[in-house]
Amino acid sequence: MTILKWALIFFVVSIIAGILGFTGISAASADVARFLFYVFVVIFLVLLILGLTIFRV
Repeated sequence: MTILKWALIFFVVSIIAGILGFTGISAASADVARFLFYVFVVIFLVLLILGLTIFRV
């Protein structure tokens, strides 16, 4: 959950920076948020597949 929390934090920073006109900071933090979200999704899917197959009791 920590990765998802950081992605949400960077997303909020991106929106606030975009509203205030800091487009460079907004774009950079949006890229970081997008990257962290994709990492979270990949880790979630890998653990879900492992949980349904290998670690089934």
